[in-house]
Amino acid sequence: MDAYEALIYTMVATSAADNEMTDAELMTIRQIVDGLPVFMNFNADNLPKICADCAKILMRVDGFENVLDKIATALPPDLYETAYALAVEVAAADLHADEAELNMLQMLRQKLEIDRLIATGIERGARARFTKFS
Repeated sequence: MDAYEALIYTMVATSAADNEMTDAELMTIRQIVDGLPVFMNFNADNLPKICADCAKILMRVDGFENVLDKIATALPPDLYETAYALAVEVAAADLHADEAELNMLQMLRQKLEIDRLIATGIERGARARFTKFS
């Protein structure tokens, strides 16, 4: 697994945490891959296969732990915060992060040893971007 796959696994696992991958979450993953500089040299044609491979692993009994281990092993430390930020974006995409998604974010934060203050900043930024006008 390379760093691109690890970042994509991070987003897919976050989306799948509540056993429902919404259209908004899938669209957010696609927009992230198509638009962020971290994916500039990634071949987006590989996205569906990587997502399917991750989904297969997640269906196993120890799927989430296995995926988190793969992510932590494949990512260089300078991309840990990026991975967490992408996971938060996906969790916020459908304007509701349920308990399972929040637990997934916590497990990811712990696995990647993301400082709590940095995580709070990332989360607050996503909240600001996904606020609805009422």
